[in-house]
Amino acid sequence: MNRLVDNFGRTHDYLRISITDRCNLRCRYCMPPGGVDLNPKSELLTFDEIVRLAEIFVNLGIKKIRLTGGEPLVRKGVEELCSRLAGIAGVQALGLSTNGVRLFEMAKSLRNSGVRYLNVSLDTLRQDRFQRLALRTGFDAVLQGIDKARSVGFPSLKVNTVVMRGFNDDELLDFVEFANRFALNVRFIEYMPFWGNGWNEVQFMPYREMKEIIETKYHLVPLQRNGTIQGPAREFQLAGSNAVIGFITTMSEHFCADCNRLRLTADGRLRNCVFARDGVDLKRLLRCGASRAEIEESIRAAVILKWEKHPDVDELVAGQDRAMVTIGG
Repeated sequence: MNRLVDNFGRTHDYLRISITDRCNLRCRYCMPPGGVDLNPKSELLTFDEIVRLAEIFVNLGIKKIRLTGGEPLVRKGVEELCSRLAGIAGVQALGLSTNGVRLFEMAKSLRNSGVRYLNVSLDTLRQDRFQRLALRTGFDAVLQGIDKARSVGFPSLKVNTVVMRGFNDDELLDFVEFANRFALNVRFIEYMPFWGNGWNEVQFMPYREMKEIIETKYHLVPLQRNGTIQGPAREFQLAGSNAVIGFITTMSEHFCADCNRLRLTADGRLRNCVFARDGVDLKRLLRCGASRAEIEESIRAAVILKWEKHPDVDELVAGQDRAMVTIGG
């Protein structure tokens, strides 16, 4: 059986595909203040190219695919792409990450198109803060979108919250209560450095500090899950509730030893780590008429070269080549 195994014995079965570098929000941890230079549409992978590459990756052992952006729901026809990807033999799980602004109108069609794992970004429960962070309106639309997603029955619905000290760390308990009230899975994500996002140690709050604050009021029970398709979060059941609280600890306690992820950017570059630089240009190979075997060999070579762990924070701050919005998270 084909498998993508790196030099450290990690098997890669999860591919995140960014389908656009465009977004209808301007969240500061993702988008530089001056924005980014957007690719012309001709430089983005077409749906046919995405499907062809996905089929190649699945042949190499990929089981889970997640669509990201930018904001994937701003790309016209995303439901059609979801249906095509869900129909690939060997795809066990199709997910999508969204900021939720267009989710109310699209939740049902996404569910019908094969999306099973839905993640929604929501970094504050306060409308004024939402506008300060995103530089756009849309707070009510996101809440309505989450409610709609709950009603159409996604098997997995998670709310992702990037925690920044001095901005939204005083809402940790509010988010736990939000999770409790609606039986949601809320995941707190450590603030990560990307090009142009203003990361600094003062605003960074590590997972253990978040957890200590939450445990002043709530009891968290470590959650063990069975199955082969797992996420990066340390997850806890909220005692006496159906809610789940997770922490993504990329900076303070990295999980590189268990990483099973690859990323394909909207302009067709394969990155073997979210912090990797440049990446392998699979779009060029496709458009130059490379054979399936040649593309597979390039993918294998990229996986082999994956770091044992991502660089330390000082190197990450100094060396990023792309904004988060152009990578796909």
